[in-house]
This record gives sequence, structure tokens and C-alpha cells, in this order.
Amino acid sequence: MVSYTYTVILEPDEAGGFTAYCPAIPGVVTEGESVEETLRMARDAITGYLESLRKDGLPIPKERGAIISPMTIALL
Repeated sequence: MVSYTYTVILEPDEAGGFTAYCPAIPGVVTEGESVEETLRMARDAITGYLESLRKDGLPIPKERGAIISPMTIALL
């Protein structure tokens, strides 16, 4: 068994749930009603994507070391 570690970003949505995406794997986006559900959905989506790549003999994306930082922007 091989393990991979990826950064997953959760953002609140307008319905009170969350949207999750993984910067290292563009196109893998999922949603959930709670943080726990969203993380579970993200794990399932990423796992399915990686299994598909492996089955097709394609390379597994590497984590690029995402840096997540809040930034305040002041407009005049």
C-alpha cells in the first residue's frame, strides 16, 4: 500500500455547507453539509481519481506544498 498526502481546502458555501478542493489535483471538487462530511467526500473523490490514474498507468500528482495564508485587502 502506498500513501499520499494532499492539502485539501474547505470553503463555506452559501447554503451553510462547505466546498472542498485540492490544489494539487485540479478538477477534484466536492461538497458537504459539515466539515466532517466534506472531508469524507474529498477523500472519496481523491481516492477515486488516484485509482483511476493508476489503473490507466498515468502518474500520480505530487503535493506541491501549498501555502495557505489569509490576506487583507483594503480598497479606497
